[in-house]
This record gives sequence, C-alpha cells and structure tokens, in this order.
Amino acid sequence: MEKTRIKATVEAALLAAAQPLSVAQLSQLFDEQDGISQSRLGSAIAQLAEDCADRGVEVKEVASGFRMQIRAEYATQISLLWTERQSRYSRALLETLALIAYRQPITRGEIEAVRGVSVAQSIIKTLEEREWIRVLGQRDVPGRPSLYGTTKAFLDYFNLKSLDELPTLAEIRDLDQLEPEFVFPGGPDSVSGSSAAPAAPSHPDPDAATADTEGSDPSPTSAESSQEDSCQTKK
Repeated sequence: MEKTRIKATVEAALLAAAQPLSVAQLSQLFDEQDGISQSRLGSAIAQLAEDCADRGVEVKEVASGFRMQIRAEYATQISLLWTERQSRYSRALLETLALIAYRQPITRGEIEAVRGVSVAQSIIKTLEEREWIRVLGQRDVPGRPSLYGTTKAFLDYFNLKSLDELPTLAEIRDLDQLEPEFVFPGGPDSVSGSSAAPAAPSHPDPDAATADTEGSDPSPTSAESSQEDSCQTKK
C-alpha cells in the first residue's frame, strides 16, 4: 500500500475516533497482506503531524495514543460554537486532584492532613466518575485506607503523555491558577474525532460546577478498573 493512502487512512481514523488511538489499534485497520509495519505507521503519523503544522488542527500524542485536535490558540474561538455553560471546578476539587497527581499513591486522610480540612465524599466521587483517579490499593495501616492515583484518562484529558509533563510545583504559584493550567483547551473535550467540544465540558451532575466552601465541595470530575490504565507514580 502506498504511503499516501496509509497516511490518509490514519488521518480518517483519528478524525473518526472518539478517543486516542495507539499504533497497535491503527495497525488493525490494515490487512496482513498490506504489510504495514508499526514503523511505517509511525512514519505516516509523523508525516501527518508535519502536514498539520500550519493548520488549525494538530496530531497530538497523549497517554493512550494519538488524536487529532484543535490547536490551543483556536480553542477560545471554536468554543463559541457551543452554548452550554462551561463547568468550573471548585478550589477544593483542584487541590485534591493536584495532591493525588503529585503525591500519589495517597490516602484521603493524607490529603486532609495537607489541606487542613476534610475532603467531601462528593469530590472523590466526582473524580472517580470523571475517571481521573482510581483506587490503587490499600495502605497497610489500621483501617486499610484506599490509596488513590491518577489514570490514563486524566493524562488524556489534560493533554499529557506522562506525569513528567505536569508543571512543576514551582510553576504553580497559586491554586487559583490550577484551573486554567489544568483545563487545557487542547484536551479531548476540545476536539476528538470528527467533532469539537468546549475546553471544559459540562458534567452530568448539575451541582458539580458550583463554587465550594471548605466544608462543602460541589464540583465535577473519575476510576479506572484496569491496571493498564493507571498512571505510574511521577518520579
């Protein structure tokens, strides 16, 4: 099969897919007799990314594979196509998510010790429903509290290939900056497959987007049951 057709097939697949596709998944699009190796697919993906260099979309590699998405600089304009009110995550939720991302594996009690206030169950539930965190195991102490860590879905949503791409703590000067830093307009909710969506998608829980107080944390957000989808602890 000629290189141009391989590249066109990859482009069509990335536009049609609702989630990132790995090279292994893309290879399933071709028959064995085509003789399309993973190296040839990788070359086609690289060429497609180069072709998109001066376009409004880009080929982005994230934790789960590759996807085509709107470039970040156009996300604000494109978001005008959607009339839904964008969700805003509470400070408490962002603090909880940041602690899990940077200090995983971590228990709910350890999160509360750092924050100095209790973590509302609604926050953990929202993060699990969002599939941004999952239970990695239990701490071997009395009560055996659950250990939480982030998932591949977390990395995919925030446009990251690995936890090493998270901003350093020195770069996060204030928790108020976490939302713009975490809700990347290039995330899968900006554009995935053949359709686009706002950078911060609405959550099915109508109470999830409201501002929080220290004792009550209504907000939106996720648990991977597969060990393959868990993120490795940031070194």
